[in-house]
Amino acid sequence: MRPIRRLAISCAALLLGLLPAVLAAQSPVSYNPVTDRRLLNPEPHNWLMYRGNYHGWGYSPLDQIAPHNVKKLAPVWAFSSGVTEGHQSPPIVNNGVMFITTPQQQVIALNAKSGDPLWRYKKELPEDLLQLHPTNRGVGLYEDKVYIATVDAHLVALDAATGKVIWDTTVDDYKKGYYSTLAPLVAKGRVIIGMSGGELGIRSYVAAFDARSGQEVWRTYTIPGPGEPGHDTWTGDTWKTGGASVWLTGHYDPDLNLTYWGTGNAAPWPGDMHPGDNLYTSSVVALDADTGKIKGHHQYHWNDSWDWDEVSTPLLIDVRRDGRTIRSLVHPGRNGYLWLLERRADGIGFVDAKPYVRQEVFTSIDPKTGRPSYDPERKPQLGRATTFCPGLWGGKDWPPAAYNPKTGYLYIPANENLCSTLVGKEQPYEPGKLYLGIDRPKTTMSMRQGATHIGELQAWDMSRGQRVWTHTFRYMNWGPVLTTGGGLVFLGGTNDRHFRAFDAKTGSLLWEFKTNSGVTGVPSSFAVDGVQYIAVQSGWGVDAQRMQGRLDTFLGTKTDVPQGGVLWVFAIRD
Repeated sequence: MRPIRRLAISCAALLLGLLPAVLAAQSPVSYNPVTDRRLLNPEPHNWLMYRGNYHGWGYSPLDQIAPHNVKKLAPVWAFSSGVTEGHQSPPIVNNGVMFITTPQQQVIALNAKSGDPLWRYKKELPEDLLQLHPTNRGVGLYEDKVYIATVDAHLVALDAATGKVIWDTTVDDYKKGYYSTLAPLVAKGRVIIGMSGGELGIRSYVAAFDARSGQEVWRTYTIPGPGEPGHDTWTGDTWKTGGASVWLTGHYDPDLNLTYWGTGNAAPWPGDMHPGDNLYTSSVVALDADTGKIKGHHQYHWNDSWDWDEVSTPLLIDVRRDGRTIRSLVHPGRNGYLWLLERRADGIGFVDAKPYVRQEVFTSIDPKTGRPSYDPERKPQLGRATTFCPGLWGGKDWPPAAYNPKTGYLYIPANENLCSTLVGKEQPYEPGKLYLGIDRPKTTMSMRQGATHIGELQAWDMSRGQRVWTHTFRYMNWGPVLTTGGGLVFLGGTNDRHFRAFDAKTGSLLWEFKTNSGVTGVPSSFAVDGVQYIAVQSGWGVDAQRMQGRLDTFLGTKTDVPQGGVLWVFAIRD
């Protein structure tokens, strides 16, 4: 490996943040267009999409950084974004050009080797915009364009070399509660995004747009309307404001030509305010990439009453189980169960589900369909205080799990021992306003009696369906996971601001580095000029900060996690 001889820390962001829109590069950027072929088979030295490949593995095949030398990992450059709140997007890298997004709808292009800024785009947002989740989870790349979905419900295409706006499509009306924070999925010349706003009573959907023109190609609602299959799972007009948000990037199976999307909870939270199974809330849906037609679904839990969004898209993994290879969808659910499903041309089949954290709501799961039965005393409803475990943030929230094909292990960022208490309360729907259906002052968090930890990093052998190892953290874990061909697992997510590396086989902690803030960013790995880098954004905020606040209230503590976004880039340094 070529030694890294300097530490370059860019402070230019503090000045650039004062500019209103785009700072163009001083000279043209040499940019390699991203083709369909490259997206189908990304080069090992690049990180071209949200989780590195269409299957959503969060895996880099690069292996220069390994257990024997990871202790030499050190920051080689860093970059301040100039804004606070939750920094959650992965550094996307295409042949030495890096793109990150930040809260307040910035896209920043940087030299991936040196950290020098190339250009910055910052969208002007409406003054009356309610930002329930002030963050952004990354860009999509295609040909010579960079795509960002925004919190005011736009989809914007930028010139990858200059940052100039090529087109700006209004997707929906932010005043009605629609917004988007996910990284777009690009497949077959289309940019596909989902809509958030379940807590504001929207009817969500997934929509595809022509990558060159920005024209909408198809739109598929995640709540079926009159005459559509599943509409009878809603009563009255509850389907019009039922939620089913889509706020994490979908995955794509090119062989089946299907895209897979996780959906959020039903709105409002108590199930007796929207009786029925409520398709397609808290589900995974399979959509035809050409038409958007729903080809299959699996609902993880019906009549969601716990705010258990199942928006994390299942990982597409071929699992060898009981003498056959299953083309699987693997999903560690917010409801605390690890789901093994089968992806088929004609739908989605149920294979197996088992709890990866302790769960007190499900009494059984149908072995053929995967439909759970509930303990009625653990199901929130109007006018009654109900305690359930795991709590409303679930066994795992949005931070994505990762899969390493060399170990065959799935790595889950989990939270154990947390419970919630909700009291349902009647609430009228008002467009653009919170539509939770709960008595918010009476919503509390608690820990199991005798619990000594909360956060966990778990490794599961998918062929055996068994947990292999667990590393625990005293407090919660909000860390997206990266795993590599060098046999490592990288994770942040804790309130002590550490970014860590573990042995992928044994779970041994091998390296850690204290960053400026809590790390809730999605890590990525890339290489330039033969040198492998690990990159991640540090910047505490959004739900991690909100959970910390509730935990402090319960424990009687006061935890200060500094805010402010910084991109950290590491390499082996002699």
